[in-house]
Amino acid sequence: MNRRNFLKIGGCTGMGYLTLFNSAINLKAIGAAALDNSESTDDYKAMVCILLAGGNDCYNMLVPMDPSAYKAYADARSNMALPTRNLIALDPSLTGGIPYGLHPAMPELEDLVSSGECVFINNIGTLVAPTNKAKYLNGSSRDIPLGLFSHSDQEQQWQTGIPNDRSRTGWGGKVADLLKDMNSNQKVSISLSMNGTNLFQQGIETVPYSLNTGNGAEIIWAYNRGNEWDSRSQAIDSLMYHNYQDAFKQTYIDEIRKSQEGGEVFRDAYNRREYFSTSFDNDELSNRLKMVANTIAARKFLGVKRQVFFVSMGGFDHHDYLLDHHTRDLTRVSRAISSFYAAIKELKLEKQVTTFTISEFARTLTSNGDGTDHAWGGTSMVIGGSLNGKKMYGKYPNLKLNDDLDIGNGVFIPTTSTDEYFAELALWFGVSKNELPTIFPGIKNFYSLSNTNLPLGFMKM
Repeated sequence: MNRRNFLKIGGCTGMGYLTLFNSAINLKAIGAAALDNSESTDDYKAMVCILLAGGNDCYNMLVPMDPSAYKAYADARSNMALPTRNLIALDPSLTGGIPYGLHPAMPELEDLVSSGECVFINNIGTLVAPTNKAKYLNGSSRDIPLGLFSHSDQEQQWQTGIPNDRSRTGWGGKVADLLKDMNSNQKVSISLSMNGTNLFQQGIETVPYSLNTGNGAEIIWAYNRGNEWDSRSQAIDSLMYHNYQDAFKQTYIDEIRKSQEGGEVFRDAYNRREYFSTSFDNDELSNRLKMVANTIAARKFLGVKRQVFFVSMGGFDHHDYLLDHHTRDLTRVSRAISSFYAAIKELKLEKQVTTFTISEFARTLTSNGDGTDHAWGGTSMVIGGSLNGKKMYGKYPNLKLNDDLDIGNGVFIPTTSTDEYFAELALWFGVSKNELPTIFPGIKNFYSLSNTNLPLGFMKM
């Protein structure tokens, strides 16, 4: 094994569990100290964030079927409109008495909506403060998110919860900073990523531990700790446990060593996990969610009470081939989420695991000829057994062009903020109300901490 290969293999993806900073603002002590830190796993909870990267065309995912509302939709969408005969009609009792239809590629999601285990959050988007069409058209930039309609900026803001600044920490990471001391095992991060380094899980102290879809953790190939007859392992030990005078070298090798140790702990727990019989498709999203389910199944052996997962699926930037490619992508989303939730139910953890989707923005209601372009307010989904289900949240927009919320081409100003969405998930996860402004500085513009109700009400506490 030469030096290049050692660094390549040893610098494995598991390095993500390490502490980057000793922050003066030690958030973790504030939240975790107030929570029971016994060995019981009865209070285990996990959040699973699924990024639909590229901007999901939610107006073809959830379509109004009331005749007048559908006409407005069809007139605006023209050749991108889905015929009513193809839609999966939802029972109006599940959607506030107004008929809606799901994209025909999502029958599995329809089952979860009907059982109250999937809800939609409508016309949600990044907002600095509540705004309107007049303010937007007058150029009131203080109320407009940075880089609106930009993939990089909007994807960043959905992950940080801060729409008016380019932050280096994500809201999932800040939540993890607060609660990570609930986990008795600190060798593997509270935050686990199926997509490598990401902003959502980057905290002040916490960064994600990256997993693969094979055996989960990456460890140094053919390394066998403590084997006195294995010259390869002895050589690696001599590198990892040597004290270096150069601070940079020492820091780097400390990361390598802790990464390897964390990988070994994860691999041992993973091999002892509970098993489920639920089958998954063999596509990228399904394989990643299967590994998330298997990691959750190892929770007792990992010694954890809280876990934050991140999974991303790309390809939603449908400027072209929308009808065909969106059908392909939503088929995978529906089947993968359905299988994941079935596995979680098999583990009897459906009330303790909440899955939610994010996407940088919706798409324009109008067609560009073969697809749709970047917009603003859209629809997100939440899946779990702790939902106030069989209803919708957020106000679905009136899909009339030039409506009060339409700023052009069917780009709708959000009426529900990402702050409200994320704050409710954080509260369910165990963050105290008083800590919400630390994580979401703009929450005060949408929700009063003195309010006895939840920001949106979709979660059961």
